[in-house]
Amino acid sequence: MRLRLHHRFIIGIRLVKALLVAVAVSLLYQPARTWADGSNEQPANTESRPTQANIAYGPHERNVLDFWRAEGTGPRPLLIYIHGGGWTGGDKFLEGNPQQPWLDQGVSYAAINYRLTTQAPLPAPVHDAARAIQFLRTKAAEWNIDPRRICITGGSAGACTAMWLVCHDDLADPQAADPVLRESTRVAGAAVFRGQTSIDPRQIEPWLGPQVLQHRMISMAVGERTIDAALTHYEKHRSLFVEFSPINHVSRDDPPLYMTCDADLTVPARHASHGIHHPLFGVKLKEKADAVGMECHLQIGKGTGYKSAKYANSNEFLRAILLKP
Repeated sequence: MRLRLHHRFIIGIRLVKALLVAVAVSLLYQPARTWADGSNEQPANTESRPTQANIAYGPHERNVLDFWRAEGTGPRPLLIYIHGGGWTGGDKFLEGNPQQPWLDQGVSYAAINYRLTTQAPLPAPVHDAARAIQFLRTKAAEWNIDPRRICITGGSAGACTAMWLVCHDDLADPQAADPVLRESTRVAGAAVFRGQTSIDPRQIEPWLGPQVLQHRMISMAVGERTIDAALTHYEKHRSLFVEFSPINHVSRDDPPLYMTCDADLTVPARHASHGIHHPLFGVKLKEKADAVGMECHLQIGKGTGYKSAKYANSNEFLRAILLKP
């Protein structure tokens, strides 16, 4: 009798295990949720699905963007989010976007993907972001966008891209066969956080010490797998390092910029992540902006003494531009 009961107990345990496995498999492989627009990527904020999801703005698979259309009278201002990730990772969806507060204020919102440097080195990620701005301008009438009130935002590498776009001359080519490339890349302003104002190893190592060079953003930006290789071939890559360092393009006529940085001003940088997000990047660009007369605001944590005399935070700065009567 005991053997029979034991046997039944073992069979029961096995049946329960089989049932649990079956349930887990069914949950794991259930079909992805698909929206009316055909997308199966759910945005981080489920309160607001994109009005337009995964719209191609260029020929590459990562040349896609999401767009949320705000309600309001007349063409709406637009805030464009450029994700971070060292130009080697990240995603418009995975990182999550705070679009709803902007939509509630009548500001449309877009979040873009771009080619990563693991796929194509500079200028790919930065020029992709520029093209996204141009593409959105071509949609101004259809999507009710005010092309005069477009701002950009982003963190880390997204901030570096945004600052480059703010400081660089307009990339519009009126003679281009592609109508997208005829549009302006200039924006009304940018608010960024933890961004790199230079990616030139010969410039940033004296600022921050050797640890900053250990972050793969620097070497991968020019297609090198290690910083030793990037430094060995520095002369080959020098023009890219110089060109895509925003600080080298600062001028008096640039749109206004608001930079938010971490509070740890320790130098040399303690490790690669500290170095690549160091607040000294912001200090250096602020010094140059002040020297040439560019409007630039810098906020570095509490107690550091670095704060904007005009705006309490980056959102207040953006609202002043986007919602200006």
